[in-house]
Amino acid sequence: MRWFAAERVEAAPGCMDVAELVRDYSGLLYRVALSVLRNTAEAEDVVQDTFVRVLQQKEKLGAVVQVRPWLVRICWNLALDRRRRVRPAQMDEVFAAGLVAVEIAADRAMVEAGRMRQVLGAIEKLPGREREALLLSAMDELSMAEIAAVLGRSESSVRSLLFRARTRLRERLAE
Repeated sequence: MRWFAAERVEAAPGCMDVAELVRDYSGLLYRVALSVLRNTAEAEDVVQDTFVRVLQQKEKLGAVVQVRPWLVRICWNLALDRRRRVRPAQMDEVFAAGLVAVEIAADRAMVEAGRMRQVLGAIEKLPGREREALLLSAMDELSMAEIAAVLGRSESSVRSLLFRARTRLRERLAE
């Protein structure tokens, strides 16, 4: 993967500089972008764009109370903007194939890739907020409070969205 080479930014005492942010959060941001875009190159570009935005707003770094949700929200919004330009269905073939283990036989890999495409298609058909909550929760890295901060919702609202999304997804995949 190619990662953004962060410029050293003078930060307020007790505040992280951009190089530390890149080191600490680039992996998480990459996974966030990849969950939305399903394309490694696009996800890498979004991570770079996220840190460019941070550099553009470097004077605000000292005022950021919760850095992780702030960065995820920037990355999330950039990924959603980019996704509007390229439909996920265009990338599902390659992405689904990449999710299948390489150790299994070719015929089994084709079946698994088909199942992955089916799951991805069912996720795409979920209502927007439910899909967003499900994607953010699927990474198991963000707390409910962080997901709520990224989506601009309450924690109870996010729990409700997740319940509905999982229920709909189960029903659609059972059909």
